[in-house]
Amino acid sequence: MESFSLILAIVVVTALAFDFTNGFHDTANAMATTISTGAMRPKVAVAMSAVLNLVGAFLSVEVANTISKGLVDESGIRPEVIFAALVGAILWNLLTWLVGLPSSSSHALMGGLIGATIASAGVGAVHGDVLVTKVLIPAIAAPLVAGIAALLATRLTYSLGKKADGKASEKGYRAGQIASAGLVSLAHGTNDAQKTMGVITLALVAGGAVAPDSDPPMWVILSAGIAIALGTYLGGWRIIRTMGKGLTDLRPQQGFAAQTSAATVILASSHLGFSLSTTHSVSGSVMGAGLGRKGGVVRWSTATRMFVAWGLTLPAAALVAALAEYVTGFGSWGTAVVAVFLVASSAAIWKISRREVVDHTNVNDTGEAEPAGVVTTAMAAVTPPPAGTATEDAVPSFPAQAAAERTPSTTTTV
Repeated sequence: MESFSLILAIVVVTALAFDFTNGFHDTANAMATTISTGAMRPKVAVAMSAVLNLVGAFLSVEVANTISKGLVDESGIRPEVIFAALVGAILWNLLTWLVGLPSSSSHALMGGLIGATIASAGVGAVHGDVLVTKVLIPAIAAPLVAGIAALLATRLTYSLGKKADGKASEKGYRAGQIASAGLVSLAHGTNDAQKTMGVITLALVAGGAVAPDSDPPMWVILSAGIAIALGTYLGGWRIIRTMGKGLTDLRPQQGFAAQTSAATVILASSHLGFSLSTTHSVSGSVMGAGLGRKGGVVRWSTATRMFVAWGLTLPAAALVAALAEYVTGFGSWGTAVVAVFLVASSAAIWKISRREVVDHTNVNDTGEAEPAGVVTTAMAAVTPPPAGTATEDAVPSFPAQAAAERTPSTTTTV
């Protein structure tokens, strides 16, 4: 029978709060491209994603076990340490959501757990081999693999569809996008919901509520699945806008290729127990799909800001968590101070977000388009145009390109 102390109950509630932020922070991973291409209406898309996230939470516990049994030495962990880790992860999630950057909730959680553990028990309490092989290497490999796969899939898709009727082809790819978006949502549930399950299980072990090396109890699986589903349904519209319109302009063919590539990478990593960032995978596949279409443009200023956020996620969350762990070390009043700080900071971030509301009614609105950069221009220059067809370039991507096509000319610019 599980017995709960007050601090353990606080940790469980805070973990579910993190899971909720993970849900709305990562909705874009599954649905941004589907919404941006018009394959599904925004509210319908997030509702479908929420249901499939819940289903995915029940499919595996491999990633949960990586966190609860592998990343840190559970014998030296107190519930207060996990609480501090969650504070760092939640605040990073909310800050990056506020500015619309698709950073990794997974790495925020990993960073928070590592920072709080080091502050409490020292560097030796972190299993460096697990950190490298199941967190850091997948963090680098996932966007590269997903991006290359999406680029090749996009090129293949356009090549196979050269002679197809344009409208019929796009209708078919929109249907394919819906299916692939559902697959990404399912994959997200199998990977990200499990991270919260792992953290709660680690807290239960630390608090003596369950035996060491236990799998997540059923109530933990159910509550984590519901929390991430509710967060997903809320919709992280700011990040959906960045992922769907801010990185590149996607067409149904590209959206289908991007989502299918990302889902394959995420599901494979979940099976292997890798604590993979779904954000990294989907962002990489979106950029790959953007480069895969002739004339496609990736907005590298947005991508650069996103890369910087990725690099800061682990250390920033770790630093906040370490400071929170230091304060909780003063006893119950220290834990209360950290809890009040978390609630107040979250409320302040939400209030700031109300100054410019982004929701399902304006998620596809964008500002002035960014001109093509050096990398995109170079790739477009070496890509030969399809013989006898202009299918891929039926809709110009940018105002300058549209103006050029309206101007009579005897030359063709690739």
